[in-house]
Amino acid sequence: MNDMLIKAEGVSKRFCRSLKKSLWYGTQDLCSEIAGRRHGGHGQLREDEFWALQDVGFELRRGECLGLIGRNGAGKTTLLRLLNGLIRPDRGRIEIRGRVGALIALGAGFNPILTGRENIHVNASVLGLSRHEIDRKLDGIIDFSEIGDFIDTPVQNYSSGMQLRLGFAVASALEPDVLLLDEVLAVGDAGFRTKCFKRIGEVLQNAAVIFVSHSEAQVSRICDSTLLLESGVAKHHGSTSDGLRLYRESQQGPAPPPRIVADASVSALELHHVPESMPWGGMLEIELAVKISRPIMLGLIFVHFSRDGEYQANAEVRLESGGAMQLGDGNHILTFSVGPVHLGRGRYQVSVSIFDASGKTTIFQALDIASVDVVGPATGGVPHLVPIAFQVRQDVASPVRTRLTLDT
Repeated sequence: MNDMLIKAEGVSKRFCRSLKKSLWYGTQDLCSEIAGRRHGGHGQLREDEFWALQDVGFELRRGECLGLIGRNGAGKTTLLRLLNGLIRPDRGRIEIRGRVGALIALGAGFNPILTGRENIHVNASVLGLSRHEIDRKLDGIIDFSEIGDFIDTPVQNYSSGMQLRLGFAVASALEPDVLLLDEVLAVGDAGFRTKCFKRIGEVLQNAAVIFVSHSEAQVSRICDSTLLLESGVAKHHGSTSDGLRLYRESQQGPAPPPRIVADASVSALELHHVPESMPWGGMLEIELAVKISRPIMLGLIFVHFSRDGEYQANAEVRLESGGAMQLGDGNHILTFSVGPVHLGRGRYQVSVSIFDASGKTTIFQALDIASVDVVGPATGGVPHLVPIAFQVRQDVASPVRTRLTLDT
């Protein structure tokens, strides 16, 4: 189950920006190969050539999913085409063991004038399946694609979503040892994407998957590791959380400062501590330093989790009128112990909001004050979007440090 299926060493590929020169260079390379010289020569670039990939290497075993991330033009699709055998590397070598299933572009591999059913037979035959095997899998492919009413319609009449459904159903159902997916789930609706993630989890039991996507949520959900490409060069190969953080910084630069909203009683607010990562079902410890210029009463407290700008979970505690907590003027340390946090693995933004005893007036809001990576459960885990209950206690061991702890 842990055998090596993909091994890439020093893989490089160059292209030419000029079509005429590209044809001429191609003729030169073909003649060189006929003469017994290596395709790609000694690696030097000719006029108008550039490296689309340069010295990329990685290994992938059965049961592993590699997230291939990077900006547009970074070389992701080029690498997938090399792995799929559509083009040859100019330098380096690629070893792949077993049958390869690929969905690199919508409609790729489909003959537009053939029906969906006919294209299933053609694609399966190319992968070496017998007619008996194809007939045995045909109904399952059609059912998964959910386009049974149109399966005998020419593919050229399919929408992009229908092509995605059929392409993914074929690529994942033919029992590949290696499955290559290039930004294909961006087109599908939410319901079908959920089916796809479930199918990927099933495929991963006996195969290796390389998944290309610009969606951090999708990559963090199914990928065990990531390979970050920048201008054809591998900048990171390792943990998914580190790869996504570097990718995010390359896209946006360092994280923007948090948005602080406070009334006149709060003159300063500073984040003292929050962990960079936490396990699924663990406790999240947040420590804020607050400088208060006049006494206030705390009545309602929120800790809010979001991902990619969308709400995920909300932890809250309401202090009844008899239990509202008063903070005098001066410096205070507020400590929040939130959990257990049952969120699917991925990166989340954390916000903290505190209201007065009435629950209507904002004392302060620290929006997106911190980010934390949740190391989730098994591949395919989904967020548990449930509130988290709390109790409150106060520690006044120090006259200048009021400690507010929220825990289960």
